Amino acid sequence: MVFAINEINQNMDILPNITLGFSIFDSCYSEIKAIQGIMWILTGRKLLVPNFRCQAHPGLAGIIGELPAASSLPIARILGLYRYPQISYGSALSLLSDKMQFPSFLRTVPNSLFESYVLCKMILDFGWTWVGILYSEDDFYRLGSLTLQKEITRMGGCIAFFQVIPSKISSQKILQIAQLVMKSTASVVVLYTFMLDLIPVMEELALHNLKHKVWIASTAWIISPDTYKKQIRAILNGTIGFALQRAEIPGLKQFLRNIHPFTSPDDIFVQYFWEQAFVCRWPDQSNSSQILMDSSVICTGNENLENIYLKLFDFDNLRISYTTYNAVYAVAHALHNLFMCTPGRGPFADGACANISAFQPWQILHYIKNVHFSTKNGDELFFDASGDPPPFADLLNLNILSDGTNTYHVVGNASSHSSQQFIIYVNTTAIMWSGGFTELPTSVCSQSCQKGWRKMPRKGEPLCCFDCVVCSRGMIANQTDATNCISCPEEYWSDAAHEKCVPKITEFLSYEEPLGTALTAFAILFSLVTVSVIGTFLHFRETPIVKANNREISYLLLLSLLMCFLCSLLFIGQPQTLSCMLRQAAFGIVFSLCLSSILAKTFIVIIAFRATKPGSSLKRWVGSRVPYSVVTICSSLQVLICMFWMVTSPSFSEWNKEVEEGKIIIQCNEGSAVSFWFILGYLGILGSISLILAFFARKLPDSFNEAKFITFSMLVFASVWLSFIPAYLTTKGKAMVAVEIFAILCSTAGILFCIFSPKCYIILLKPERNTRQYLMGKDNST
Repeated sequence: MVFAINEINQNMDILPNITLGFSIFDSCYSEIKAIQGIMWILTGRKLLVPNFRCQAHPGLAGIIGELPAASSLPIARILGLYRYPQISYGSALSLLSDKMQFPSFLRTVPNSLFESYVLCKMILDFGWTWVGILYSEDDFYRLGSLTLQKEITRMGGCIAFFQVIPSKISSQKILQIAQLVMKSTASVVVLYTFMLDLIPVMEELALHNLKHKVWIASTAWIISPDTYKKQIRAILNGTIGFALQRAEIPGLKQFLRNIHPFTSPDDIFVQYFWEQAFVCRWPDQSNSSQILMDSSVICTGNENLENIYLKLFDFDNLRISYTTYNAVYAVAHALHNLFMCTPGRGPFADGACANISAFQPWQILHYIKNVHFSTKNGDELFFDASGDPPPFADLLNLNILSDGTNTYHVVGNASSHSSQQFIIYVNTTAIMWSGGFTELPTSVCSQSCQKGWRKMPRKGEPLCCFDCVVCSRGMIANQTDATNCISCPEEYWSDAAHEKCVPKITEFLSYEEPLGTALTAFAILFSLVTVSVIGTFLHFRETPIVKANNREISYLLLLSLLMCFLCSLLFIGQPQTLSCMLRQAAFGIVFSLCLSSILAKTFIVIIAFRATKPGSSLKRWVGSRVPYSVVTICSSLQVLICMFWMVTSPSFSEWNKEVEEGKIIIQCNEGSAVSFWFILGYLGILGSISLILAFFARKLPDSFNEAKFITFSMLVFASVWLSFIPAYLTTKGKAMVAVEIFAILCSTAGILFCIFSPKCYIILLKPERNTRQYLMGKDNST
C-alpha cells in the first residue's frame, strides 16, 4: 500500500500537484479492534465521537481493507451508513455483494461464489461426480461449501459427505471425521477450511496412512503451507486448488530493498520489521515483542538486508499484495476523475462537479464505482453493480519436497465474462496428483453405463449411485449413462447391443427359404404324380379298372386333386391383396370339388349295389346324372360361400408388427374369420358324409368296390384337418401358413394315394387282373 501511494505521488499523470496521504490501523485479526480503528478514522481522533468528524482536512477518500471477511462485515455496515467507500483486498464473502446491506463496499478479489462455481465446473469437467466436502465452522466457508454443494447437485453430481469441522474439536470428533473420509468411496475431497482447523484431521489421517485421495483446496490456504506439519506433507502433496491472480509489481523489489529504519524513522512498521527479520532488538525499545525483549542481539541498522532478501519476500506469489496495489490505484483513479471533472459536465445535479478539497463521501463513492483503468500488467480493473472486479484466479498444484520446502506450479486459470459463463483452462499433464495418481483419477459412485444400458438408481442412495441395466428388447440407449432407454419406431428394432435401431426383418414364407422351397417341391412333385396318374387313366381308359365307378368322375377327382396341389403354391411368396383374396377361395372351391367327387363316387357304389336287387327303386338313378348333380350342387354351395366372403369382407395383405419381436410379418388378413372357418366347416361336413357312407359301403360286393379306399382316404383327410385346427391356432406368421400348406398337401396326397394307388398298381403291375373276366370271376368267387 505504501509503495503504491508513493508511486502515485510521483506520477504526474495521476493527481498532478496533489499528494495522497494515508493512515494505517492494525486490527490484529480482531473484529472489535477493526471497529475501533474505523471509528478512529471516521472521527479523526482516538476519543470516539459517533456521527462527528473532528478533523476537517485532509478529506477521507476511502478505506482499504479488511483482509478477513469477519472484520470487513462490521466495518462495511458502519461505512455504508455514511457512504464512505471501502475497498477490500481479501474479503471474498459473497454476502458483501449485497448492496442493500453494504452500499459502499467494493473489493479487488473475486466474489467467493466465483470460486464455488469454478470449482464445480472443474470437478465436473474432470468427470468427478462423487465428491466429499469438508468445511470450517465459519460463515465464509459454510456459504462457499453450501454453494458448491448446490451447484454440483444441480449439474448432476453428488455429494458423498458434507462434514463441518468445528473450531473447537474433540479427539473423538477428529476420529469420527477421519473415519468418514477413509470409508468414503469418493476419491476427491474439497477442503473449504481454515488450515488450522484442518490440521488435526490430517494428522489423524496420516496415522492411518491414507492414500488415494485427491484434495481440492480453496483459496483460503492453498498458498499458505508454512504451517504444514511434517506428518501431513505426504497426504497434502499434490493438492490442487485456486488462488488469487498472481502478478508482477514493477519497482516493488527495489522499494523493499531500500527499506531501512534510518531512512524511515517515523514508520512504525519498519523498526518492528527489522527486529523480526534479523532477530534482534533496538535498544531502549519498550514495544519490542516479548520474544525479542530477551534477545541479547542489539539491532544496529548496519544489518545487510540483501542476505535475507529472497527468504523474506516471495515475489513469485504476489497475490494479496497485487489486490492491495489495485485497491489503492482504484481510489487514486477515482480521485483523479473527480479532480478532472469539468463544471457543467459533472455527474451530479445540473452537471455539478465535486471539490477535490471538500468532497462528500458519496461523491467519491460514485467515482470509485465507475472507475475503469488498466494496470501496468495490462489487466483491466472495474467494478460491477455488486462492487466486484472481473474475476480471475490461478489453478495451483502444490508440491511439497522431501526437504520440507514447497513449490507451486500454475497449471491453469479461470475467468468469467458473466455470472453464468466461466472459462477454465487446465493443463492436466502438468499436474502431479496427490494420492499417487499418475493420470487423471476418477471419483464416481458407480461406473459409467455403456451404450445399450440404462442407469437404475439404487434405493435410498444418491442419483449418482446406480446399477446398469440392459435396455429391454425393442429399446436402445445410444449414449453412455442414459437414464432412460428409447423405444425404436414401429418399423425398427434394437440391434443385439441395444445401441441403435435397425429396420425390422420383413418375414413371409418365400420360395427362397428352405421351408418354402421344400413345400414348393412337394407340391410340384405331387402335382406331377397326379398328372402321371391322369395320363395313365387316359391311356388305359377302356380298361375295366378305369371304367369302374364312373370314369368321368375319376377324371374330375384327379383334376381337383391336381388343383389342390397347385393351389398350395398361392400360399407361398410375399402376400399381395390379389393372392390373399384368391388363395383361400381357391382352396375352398377345389377342395369342395374334390370332396364332392368322392361323395359322388360313394353314391355310385351304393346305388350300383342296391339297383341290382329285384324291384329296386334305385334303378332309375343309375347313370351319370346323379354323380354330376351331387358334384354340381355340393361345389356350388361352396362357391356361393366364397363369393359372399369376397364381397362382404375380402382378405387383404397386411404388415403385422406385433406378432414377433424384431420382425414385420407380411401376412394375409382373412377379413372375416367366421367365413374362413365356415369354409372349413363345410369341407368337414362333406368329408364326414363321405366317410360315413363309404364306411357302411366298404363291404358291399362289387366288381371293384372303392368304398373301402374312400374310407381310408377320408380317415386320412379327417385326421389331418383335425390336427390342423389346434396347430393353426397356436402358430403365428409364416409358420401358420406352412401349417395350412402342409395340411393341404398331406390331405390331398392321402386321398390321391388311398384311392388311386390300388388302381395304378393293377393297371401297371398286374395287367392280368385288369380284365372283365377276372373282375367278374372275382365277383362270383366272392
